[in-house]
Amino acid sequence: MTSTASLPYPRLLAPLDLGFTTLKNRLLMGSMHTGLEEEKDGFMKLAIFYGARASGGVGLIVTGGISPDSLGKLTPRASKMSSLMDVKRHRLITDEVHRSGGKICMQILHAGRYAYHPFCVAPSRIKSPITPFTPYAMPAWLIRRTIRKFIRAAELASKAGYDGVEVMGSEGYLINQFLVTHTNQRTDEWGGTFENRMKFPIEIVKGIREKLGKNFIIIYRLSMLDLIKDGQTPEEIIKLGKAIEKAGATLINT
Repeated sequence: MTSTASLPYPRLLAPLDLGFTTLKNRLLMGSMHTGLEEEKDGFMKLAIFYGARASGGVGLIVTGGISPDSLGKLTPRASKMSSLMDVKRHRLITDEVHRSGGKICMQILHAGRYAYHPFCVAPSRIKSPITPFTPYAMPAWLIRRTIRKFIRAAELASKAGYDGVEVMGSEGYLINQFLVTHTNQRTDEWGGTFENRMKFPIEIVKGIREKLGKNFIIIYRLSMLDLIKDGQTPEEIIKLGKAIEKAGATLINT
């Protein structure tokens, strides 16, 4: 039998102590939207799907992207976590995963200008090349409300039994749109310098940590390479990563 010490990644299957809880290994099942979130009886099927992965031994599961409000939904019928009505369906998933000995986090994803509906919003009024709709530029009051919606979604996820949340800050969705000058051409406190542009994700993570306390997993999904003109520089990415950790993130997922 091969010893774990001789494997390419000898610590991969070792437990990971997060301080307030322990993952049984370092295997994270990344977010994948299956489409079951919008199907009839889809949450029953998702419970079986995620339960099987937990039984298979993955240390931590991340769900497909769930919007914090109606404006952030990828499509008009996409799932959101914004009311107690949403909590009950998600309980099917978390109960099954926990019965199978796993842990699971809900990904909070706001589509921003990638939303495929006419009510999409973004930091600036700049159309995405992959959708037919031009977004509305978010006024400052809506930015602050959206931060509260992220925090509320995390609070509801906790009520639904999730072990934590993943804040989707990459892949060109709303948070990523705030971070880069390619899509953020604001001149107020939410635009201009990188310190201003990264306020949006920092306030979200900080607010979730303050609301949910220390015994709740917060994963932040960090974009390491934007693949667009005027994307983040390596120095900015490092700066953001350090700031997100300070704001209260438990794990950073790239």
